[in-house]
Amino acid sequence: MYYVNMENDYHTNKLLKGRGAQFNPRNQFSQQERVALHIEGLDEPVERARPTNFYFEYPRKIVNRTDSPDIPLDYSSNPYQGCEHGCVYCYARNTHPYWGFSAGTDFESEIMLKPDAPALLEKELSKESWKVGPIMISGNTDCYQPAEKKYKLTRRMLEVLLKFGNPAGVITKNQLILRDLDILKEMAAKNLVHVMISITTLDEDLRRKLEPRTTTAANRLRTMEVLSNAGVPCGVMTAPIIPGLNSHEIPSIIEAASSAGALTAGMTIVRLNGAVAEVFSDWIKTAYPDRAEKVLNQIAECHGGSLGDSRFKLRMTGQGKIAGMIRDLFRNSVQKFLGDKTMPPYDLNHFRIPESKTQLSLF
Repeated sequence: MYYVNMENDYHTNKLLKGRGAQFNPRNQFSQQERVALHIEGLDEPVERARPTNFYFEYPRKIVNRTDSPDIPLDYSSNPYQGCEHGCVYCYARNTHPYWGFSAGTDFESEIMLKPDAPALLEKELSKESWKVGPIMISGNTDCYQPAEKKYKLTRRMLEVLLKFGNPAGVITKNQLILRDLDILKEMAAKNLVHVMISITTLDEDLRRKLEPRTTTAANRLRTMEVLSNAGVPCGVMTAPIIPGLNSHEIPSIIEAASSAGALTAGMTIVRLNGAVAEVFSDWIKTAYPDRAEKVLNQIAECHGGSLGDSRFKLRMTGQGKIAGMIRDLFRNSVQKFLGDKTMPPYDLNHFRIPESKTQLSLF
């Protein structure tokens, strides 16, 4: 049975505290729903607070080959499914219905953990068929989301990657990554790691509404500075850019990141595929009712008239005049504030299957 709270039926002008999504859109794969109903005769909204629940998931493999031309790395690996950060725009919300949940509040309150992820990664890297290439740790949800503090799946995966000498890319918006500075420094000394810190806005009021359980932009910049000073190559991901909401901040974000040690910058324009369009549209009409329609119209203009976009090479960069102005502003800002800075290339020559693994394969 799939759980859904029909909060949208009792909509108020107040955002749910600590949550991005304000309701659970229907799961198109589910035939059953469980709903929260008013007590008979009560006209006030029901309590909408949602606790966070955790589940263990045991997949057969943990590394996926990346075949999208929009993704620069060869592989991706995700130790978590769902994310407590609650970023209202997150494209990964659309994967949650496959697990029997909703892309709305379920995505940020029903979190799946993959406790075997480090062992599965070691098993994959030990195969003779493994072709060495950088693995993106969590291209789907943040690998340093709050659950990582307790379960340490990302840290244990980084330990495996260091042991084998296989390169990795990490993208996060959480300062918890500094806990693993010891491993990251060792990897960086061998050119085995790149870190991208995601900064969507420097406006703290917007950040609290848009990404309610993330660390502040100031802490993300400090995190970047600490990593950079320790020799860990870092960049800034200004993503997603939402026209009419944070697009004007591109220069200030890149300038601040450069001052904190960023060597490169990336950008995507927001796209609202599937149920994310429902979640985001509902959110912005509550959070910013005065500009909601303008923002939604500008997003649609960037994607050929639709809020969503699945077209390779266009879905992340957009099209049309508004998208073109955003890309130009981004390019000019990178040129002005980052200049000739670049990330060091990955070194694939350190890969080795540990001797104990080689010996075991003989039996």
